[in-house]
Amino acid sequence: MNSEEWIDEELARLGQKWLKRRLLVFGGAGGKIKIDGRTFLNFSSNDYLGLSHHPEVVSASRRYLESYGCGATASRLVTGTLPPHVELEGALAALKGYGAALVFGSGFLANTGIISSLVGRCDHVLGDKLVHASIIDGIALSRATFKRFRHNDPEHLETLLKQCPTSGRKLVVTESVFSMDGDIAPLPEIVSLAARYGAMTMVDEAHATGVFGPGGAGLIREYGLEDRVNVSMGTLSKALGGYGGFIACSVALRELLVNRARAFIYTTGLPPSVVGSALGALSVIEKAGNPGTRLLDRAAVFRKRLEAAGLDVLNSKSQIIPVLLGDNGRALATAERLKSRGILAAAIRPPTVPEGTARLRLSLTLDHGEDDLEWAAGEIIEACR
Repeated sequence: MNSEEWIDEELARLGQKWLKRRLLVFGGAGGKIKIDGRTFLNFSSNDYLGLSHHPEVVSASRRYLESYGCGATASRLVTGTLPPHVELEGALAALKGYGAALVFGSGFLANTGIISSLVGRCDHVLGDKLVHASIIDGIALSRATFKRFRHNDPEHLETLLKQCPTSGRKLVVTESVFSMDGDIAPLPEIVSLAARYGAMTMVDEAHATGVFGPGGAGLIREYGLEDRVNVSMGTLSKALGGYGGFIACSVALRELLVNRARAFIYTTGLPPSVVGSALGALSVIEKAGNPGTRLLDRAAVFRKRLEAAGLDVLNSKSQIIPVLLGDNGRALATAERLKSRGILAAAIRPPTVPEGTARLRLSLTLDHGEDDLEWAAGEIIEACR
């Protein structure tokens, strides 16, 4: 028997369930891209502020590339910490309102590294049912006991906190803006409960950073919770248009992670050009004030148009607007129909979302003008019908 025969069988099963995926190659990135000379509106990009191709961001990346070379060439604890890393971490700490920040190779590495450093096999994690896969994997690596509370349900969280053993550390984890539903967590209530029961709090702000809060600082800062949330996680790869992950935290916690987070210790530092692009993006956002407000205003108009046509956009309150279709095959067919009309809207299926909740995930960016959104809304409504 061929030792890899099972692989063909597994792929066939995925195909039968409309769950088989394949890599597609695109000629560019951002909210508007060209394919074979034709312009497409891309609603599957997380480049919310259109900064991935902003001239000042590209220029900053080039400047750091020329000054420091192509790579950090070592892990941060060896010789891989360069002046740009220190500069970026200072800027991120200031933006988020924390004493310190630490940059990781990606958002996935940040979440797995942080959680497995904060808790262990004798500890307890309580997470929102819809938290990102990287959070779930971080909890698995930690070997802590894991309990899920119902999505955005503080009452259920309190029930689980009451049941939690008194021994061991406790950690409550949620996202602020959920990546597939586009809704917002009730952070003040969650943070208050965690404090009442002696638990640490970690909030994934990947999809809030740059869009929500003063100067794009996120929802933790918008609610004034910096002193009560132990870990504010974010990425450089969404609104900032580049690559990488980070956390903002206390000086003491940063020092602990430098010594304990395997996902930080055993990986090469981010390339200087990538760090430069993040610094350039932060500079553009600072000069623009609150560009995320403009994006959220456009998203509100777009969402109302879809809702008025009877489409189910769940409880979206952000630049991420899902259109629930349910069936995997229907979601794929609708995405293909839209592609033929010049709109890229990925069909999101299990295991990214729960069974029976396949959807289009529409991610709005500032590359989408008001006229673009008006036209796209009509096309999406027609395709879904």
